Parts: sequence; C-alpha cells; structure tokens
Amino acid sequence: MLREETFFHAIIINIFLGCIWHLITFIVCVSVHPSFFSADKKMYRPHQWEREGKFYQDVLKINKWKDALPQHIGKDGFSKDHLDDISVPYLDEFIMETCRAEWNHTMNCLYSIVLFIMNNLDVALILTAVLFILNLPFAVIQRYNRFRLQKLRRIMIRKAQCR
Repeated sequence: MLREETFFHAIIINIFLGCIWHLITFIVCVSVHPSFFSADKKMYRPHQWEREGKFYQDVLKINKWKDALPQHIGKDGFSKDHLDDISVPYLDEFIMETCRAEWNHTMNCLYSIVLFIMNNLDVALILTAVLFILNLPFAVIQRYNRFRLQKLRRIMIRKAQCR
C-alpha cells in the first residue's frame, strides 16, 4: 500500500502503475477477437437517456470539442477521423472499432478502484480526476459516433433493400 508514502512519491508510483495498467488494457484490447466488441452486447447498447446521441449534442455540446481531441489509429491503420466508405461491411467494422475504443477507455477508468484501495483519499481523488479527464471524453465520443454510424448503416440497408 502507498498510504505511508509521501504525496509526491505516491503520485510517481501511481503514474508508473497506471501506465502499466493502460499498457495491459491496450494489449488485451488489440488481442481480443473483434466479436468481443459486438455493438449488440449490453455494454455498447444505447440507453434511453442518451436519446440516440442527442444527449451528447444538447447537454455535453460534443460537436464543439470532439474534433479537438487526438485519435489513435489502430493496428490496421483504421482511422476513425472520417468515413472512407459507406458500405455496410465498412460501417460494421467502424462500429466495432467504436466499441473497442470505448471498452479500452472504460477499462482504463477502472484503475480508479486500485487508486482508492492503495492510496490516501487525497491522492486517489486527484489521480481519479485526471484518469477520468483523460479517458471519459474519448469513451463518450465513441458512443456518440456509434449512434451516428448505426443510423447511417440502417439507411444504407434500406437503400439496398429498395433496389
């Protein structure tokens, strides 16, 4: 436990341990089969309060800040910055990637449990705030984008059925 460490020393040790946590989470994230990140799973399904993404637009004003945040381009070079295609298979892959990224950032936030177990309250609160600031916006962007992609996917399927 780090409760007996000085504030500064505890911060340094926690940052090191947090980096290890994030690295392990990332390795798991890119190693797990894509079916694990199915948008049909409970974790990724929409909640009623999200109002198909309108909550993020109206309350969080996501359109004003989401493009200012950096993105990670996956191992296969899949960029989530813009659509390269609007085919259903491409949209399915894009939707899966939003689930993968959301899972990664959500799992990173779970490190806060470790922080509260190992540290004094002040250290745990400060580092949890930083942890959430560095992860939650990215998870929120993934959920918001998934609503938009799923709507586009439904439109593309309807168009294909009308042909």
